[in-house]
Amino acid sequence: MESMKAVEEIVKYSFVNKSLLKEALTHTSCVDFPSYERLEFVGDSAIGLALTNYLYLAYPKIEPRELSLLRAANVSTEKLARVALNHGLYRFVRRNAPSLDEKVKEFSEAVDKEDDSVAYGGLVKAPKVLADLVESLAGAVYIDLNFDLQRLWVIIRDLLEPIVTLGDLQQQPQPVSMLFQFCHKHDKRIEIRYLKDGKSSIAGVYLDDECFGSGRAENKDIAKLIAVKEAIRKLGEVMPIDMVIDEDSVEIYIEDAKRKLFEICSKQKWPKPIYSVEEEGGLVNRKGFVCSVKIKIQSEEGTTLYMKGDQKPKKKEAESSSAYHMIRALRKSNYL
Repeated sequence: MESMKAVEEIVKYSFVNKSLLKEALTHTSCVDFPSYERLEFVGDSAIGLALTNYLYLAYPKIEPRELSLLRAANVSTEKLARVALNHGLYRFVRRNAPSLDEKVKEFSEAVDKEDDSVAYGGLVKAPKVLADLVESLAGAVYIDLNFDLQRLWVIIRDLLEPIVTLGDLQQQPQPVSMLFQFCHKHDKRIEIRYLKDGKSSIAGVYLDDECFGSGRAENKDIAKLIAVKEAIRKLGEVMPIDMVIDEDSVEIYIEDAKRKLFEICSKQKWPKPIYSVEEEGGLVNRKGFVCSVKIKIQSEEGTTLYMKGDQKPKKKEAESSSAYHMIRALRKSNYL
């Protein structure tokens, strides 16, 4: 009971149903009482939705891609593990697994050596048990509040402070931005490919069709961040990577290139892009599609630009590939 009261003081919330809090503080290694797994499941989604609402209102002008990066930074295992560590929550967990204590101790000592909070990973990998604890507590509060998301956010936001902001991502060497800037600078074609394996998402980072990193996680954005960090590490072994983020550079994601090209044409007051399936590449031995895109530049000459993409399994992916190459060509030709 003393431990439960201490946690209530940390969370600044008094539970109506004390058994929810007891369950939230029980690790799976204990078999005499239900563990926090079900509450963790609820809390994971509740934190994500509450944070999504907050970011949507706080950043009315930024694109979905940036919103996804902000959400991923604020709900990552690294971020939530540091929340649990900063508030001393782990010492109240009922557990029967000494190995967990060693991992948490090692992580705590590594964090003490750092100057600033690192949202995407520091010297030692964050123990998942710490992030699970924050999620289970959030789930317990959410249920005890009769699923009141607004009241949950008021409570959970204090725990999550400081919230990772867009300015934080611009000032710190954020992995995705850094990798895309590097590839743009060295004229390397980058593509992030995804697969589903049950509940997990698998992300692969490909530079000029060569895989440089992969990551697995339930959250697609987290899987991508893991893969990107591995790619940066491998690239850093063979060549220097500029750690300064160019705020004027615009990232191009292949899967997002069609929308980006449409926005460019609209902003420049050019006609909409026209996509076509190439005859020589349409269905070659049933391997996939090759598409092209044409855009007309509004100038005295009325220039029409044409670009062919790479062969892809699906028509939509092939169109995105051609849009990706068109945007790169526009940059090189100083049209943007």
